[in-house]
Amino acid sequence: MTVAVASGKGGTGKTTVAVALVLSYDRNSVLLDCDVEEPNAGFFLRSKSIKKEEFSVPVPVIDAAKCNLCGRCADFCSFNALALAGSKILVFRDLCHSCGGCSLICPQNAVMEEKNIIGEIHSAESDKIFFVEGTLKIGKAMSPPLIREVKKYGKGENLTVIDCPPGNSCPMITAVRGADYVVLVTEPTPFGRHDLSLAAETVSEMKIPLGVILNRYGSGYKGVEEFCEKRGIEIILKIDEDIKIAQAQSEGKTILDVCPEMKDKMCGIVDKIQKGLTK
Repeated sequence: MTVAVASGKGGTGKTTVAVALVLSYDRNSVLLDCDVEEPNAGFFLRSKSIKKEEFSVPVPVIDAAKCNLCGRCADFCSFNALALAGSKILVFRDLCHSCGGCSLICPQNAVMEEKNIIGEIHSAESDKIFFVEGTLKIGKAMSPPLIREVKKYGKGENLTVIDCPPGNSCPMITAVRGADYVVLVTEPTPFGRHDLSLAAETVSEMKIPLGVILNRYGSGYKGVEEFCEKRGIEIILKIDEDIKIAQAQSEGKTILDVCPEMKDKMCGIVDKIQKGLTK
């Protein structure tokens, strides 16, 4: 079973929940940190590093000796990664989606490919948790290929938890796609309610079951609860606002270290999701 932990905005406690889910699970599990622009789940795991490797994607290179400047490659590219400019074809590597179509369509076989390193993948393990994170290189804009590569490590386990990028754009959609269930973490503020509505709409369009965890509960704002009730979305857990949790996380500890009762609640969430999916 694959559970994606997502949020409409950053800073809601998404990583807190993802880490707590795998630490509470009593069998082997996988945690995939797909928030590749700012991965931080590894800070809260006492794991032993196994391997770190670079990740690259293919990008086109033009052989000027063969190119006759027909421009078919540039016309083909939907992402404007290639452009005919006077006496040469310009290649914008960071716009390339690595589809390979330009090399297939070139009648002169003038388009070759080379590796463009965009990040790295780090894997580690602890007692029952296999952990993988992707880290996008500074200045690189194309995170979905790296996210898809990280997700390949989550096959075949009892529980795989994906710590997704925040928001509702391509990185979040790439991380969520293929999950059995999505947990949306939000907070009881007008901003939390607004961004939750966008995230919930996105996940619903993808036809994936979802539930909400309301973090920092107790501010008095009821807009999130009213939204969930109106949309028929279940709030599967409320986590009270507690300064002890923030202090613990600033020291690299988890919510389970200061709220041990949370372990049973997290286990209950996993059990509930599994039972719901098997109905």
